[in-house]
Amino acid sequence: MKVLVFGASGYIGSHITRHLADSGHRVTGFARNTASGGVIEQLGATALLGDLNDTASIAAMVGDHDAVIWAAQLMLEDEQRVVGALIDALAKSGRALIFTSGTSVMSIPTGGDWDERSFAEDEPFEPRRQIAPRLEIELAVREAAQRGVRAMVVRPPMIWGNGGCRLISDFYHSARATGAVCHIGRGLNVYSNVHVEDLAELYRLALEKGQPGALYFAVAGEVSYGVMAKAIAETLGTGTRSVTVEEGCAIWDRFMARIVLCSCSRQRSPRARSELGWQPQEDRLDILEECRNPAYAQESERALPSWVRPGTG
Repeated sequence: MKVLVFGASGYIGSHITRHLADSGHRVTGFARNTASGGVIEQLGATALLGDLNDTASIAAMVGDHDAVIWAAQLMLEDEQRVVGALIDALAKSGRALIFTSGTSVMSIPTGGDWDERSFAEDEPFEPRRQIAPRLEIELAVREAAQRGVRAMVVRPPMIWGNGGCRLISDFYHSARATGAVCHIGRGLNVYSNVHVEDLAELYRLALEKGQPGALYFAVAGEVSYGVMAKAIAETLGTGTRSVTVEEGCAIWDRFMARIVLCSCSRQRSPRARSELGWQPQEDRLDILEECRNPAYAQESERALPSWVRPGTG
């Protein structure tokens, strides 16, 4: 299958790109510059340079690809514009479109406490107001099945593995910033999680077997933020510290503090397991082992997340 991956040089996209190429698919990775293009070519894919601000050029990028995977991160209004153009380009073709969302839309604010609620694919929930527009994009993708697109949504939980988990990186950042590994409130809240290589396998299975209009989760486990913070603190030889949401905004940013680190977000993935035959690998279930990965301690500063505009917090 000839597959175009947007976000191919990023954390999720690079693992998807390499996995698909290794599995025999012909992969093209969108690149905004030659540096990203070089990364994509090292993954075994062909780089396609372009500009997502030029909406009119998106149909030409799609070209004769059999499938498109959206694993890029843009501000919501830009994402909505580009994904809409992708749907238009693929309409009436029967070709595949996989959109990457995230389970932060399902997060439940608890101030750092646990919540019993857990959701499978397509079970009803109340979305977070701040990022409810992401659900509108998801819905547009899934409804594209009615326009002749084999369109699907993958909504991953916390993604980790190979030293690239942003949330673990942010725990290490809090230690650099404050002298202790910080969590919000009592740190009893949990996020479901998955290893990035198991997630890449889900995309391959969705490309090959996924159903039009489907929503797929990829859940391998869950652990509380307090336990993660303690494991990192032990690795660094320091302590942990409980902070308020407002303190968290100063340490990280408003989205990370108000949406992710103060909330529970718990899912199950029965549809992915039964319909696609997806199963996480037994040797990729321990996120606490990843918390001790020396790559995080080697970081010297916090990378600016895609959801934070330069000059804002």
